[in-house]
Amino acid sequence: MTPAARQEVLGLYRRIFRIAKKWQSASGQMEDTIKEKQYIINEAKTLFQKNKNLTDPELIKQCIEECKARVEIGLHYHIPYPRPIHLPPLGLAPQRGRAFRNQEKLRKLSKPAYLRSYDEVS
Repeated sequence: MTPAARQEVLGLYRRIFRIAKKWQSASGQMEDTIKEKQYIINEAKTLFQKNKNLTDPELIKQCIEECKARVEIGLHYHIPYPRPIHLPPLGLAPQRGRAFRNQEKLRKLSKPAYLRSYDEVS
């Protein structure tokens, strides 16, 4: 990891913890605020721990972009959880073969940047 990327990653990590420290839930209830703060902290620790050994600059850049997108979406909508998306269903393709692989590829390409690691962790 280059020193510039390392500084950016550490800056994002600190920013997430600062956001968690000041976080207020949209409902205004204390128990929701505590749950959401804990979710933010646990999600950050899990994802950063999972990706700490990445060496490929392109993968590191993708993870940084995903992190930035999730932070901005969370701040904008006041929801720490990833926003649900509506992916096309698998349709009528058989569970193997070219049609199925094409549908899987389309589903993978249609997933937004802020959800790339969500399925791997959950």
